Amino acid sequence: MNRKKIKILVVEDEESIRRFITLNLNAAGYLVSEAVSGEEALDKLKMLDPDIVVLDIMLPGIDGFEVCQHICATMPETRVIMLTARGQDTDKILGLELGADDYIVKPFNPIELTARIKAVLRRRNGPKETKQVLNCGKLCLDITANKLFKDELEIELTPNEFALLKFFMENQGKALKRYEILNAVWGENYFGDTKTLDVHIRRLREKIEDHPSYPDYIKTVWGSGYRWQQES
Repeated sequence: MNRKKIKILVVEDEESIRRFITLNLNAAGYLVSEAVSGEEALDKLKMLDPDIVVLDIMLPGIDGFEVCQHICATMPETRVIMLTARGQDTDKILGLELGADDYIVKPFNPIELTARIKAVLRRRNGPKETKQVLNCGKLCLDITANKLFKDELEIELTPNEFALLKFFMENQGKALKRYEILNAVWGENYFGDTKTLDVHIRRLREKIEDHPSYPDYIKTVWGSGYRWQQES
């Protein structure tokens, strides 16, 4: 039986880079489509319903940040890997805050890109959970429904935020090293920038903590990682 091919939309205005990406992803067995602008990307998203979008930030017209925001708001099952220029840390952080799943810095090795894609797909296609609810304080995490409630009000989470919160709540009271968290949420042997974790922690604190600067749940373990505070 043939497995359904993974659909990838490559959004990049520089033809040489776009063709380079497409050629290598086709060779890796993916079904690849292209867009050269943010406007074209928005049109093709409706038609293609891709599994992953490889998205350049600097696009003519509508930029990659706006496209990313649209995808995360309207197509929660579609994953986004952003392409950033070397040294543009603010671009990386903003992309992650808007809901991108990962980023890769130009120039890059095609092996690195396919590895990032596989890691994102593993997170999306993990084994189905039996019905389970995790509770701590005001928080209730419904794993089966992929929903978080605080004081019975639903809080919207990105897929990575949900996975991060689930890992914390399953390991309450444990001092978790940064590499343990990255491996659990972003996949083993994750070799991206560890700022990814810091951005997601900050964003998650803003959503679940009453006072994000003085968190009750996600505590920093200085020089090591983070700890989820057990309910007292």
